[in-house]
Amino acid sequence: MTAVIFLVLGILCCLYCIGIFLSGVFGSWFFLIWGVLGIGCFGISGIFAFGLWERLPVGIRGTAAILFSAGLLFFLLIEGRIVSRFYAKAEPGLDCLVVLGAQMRENGPSKALQLRLDTAYDYLVENPDTIVIVSGGKGSNEPVSEAQGMYEYLAGRGIEPERIRMEDRSRNTVENLRFSRAFIEEGASVGIVTNNFHVYRAERLAAGQGYGRVQGIAAPCDVTFQANNMLREFFGSLKDRLAGNMKL
Repeated sequence: MTAVIFLVLGILCCLYCIGIFLSGVFGSWFFLIWGVLGIGCFGISGIFAFGLWERLPVGIRGTAAILFSAGLLFFLLIEGRIVSRFYAKAEPGLDCLVVLGAQMRENGPSKALQLRLDTAYDYLVENPDTIVIVSGGKGSNEPVSEAQGMYEYLAGRGIEPERIRMEDRSRNTVENLRFSRAFIEEGASVGIVTNNFHVYRAERLAAGQGYGRVQGIAAPCDVTFQANNMLREFFGSLKDRLAGNMKL
């Protein structure tokens, strides 16, 4: 039965990897990890199917089982924290919003970025005194900076240009928050707009950089890529914890 479970998991992981590749809208090559996981599951399935597991010494089997269980528990703990911020909302009347950047394409914002911008737009319409900081530099595969693209999108939907500040130097979330602080007055209340899977890490990073009155605002996510984004956030959280940018 264990062999069958890992075989099915391997097939699902590989199919998901192929599906993301065929979609042609992936922003990075991270999705290839699903292919690696699939191959790993096939290997584990073979170990059980051919009786190799039972041939291992009891001590090795016990140690492997403990390490696997501990790793799975840790993974579920972090993912639980990520999920806990999926529906984060902010109080009305914040002084400013910070919209974290995501990939810009030739035809406009990527789906993830558009969902962030639409969420920010709704808040800005309901709170006309709130300003917005659009944050993101220009990647090698982007036609313009993310900040410029976000500015044009919001202004094109009717948000007054004088309410929009552009931070166009940052290359990652840590820099998004660090460089955006130059536009934020001391003691101002801040809402951080990003996709639901990213809110937990964004809030923790903001706390690590000394943001005081900060609230996450969760935008939706394309469900097709939700599993990939959740897995990437797990590793992103670990990376930022090891770099001292945040506490888990």
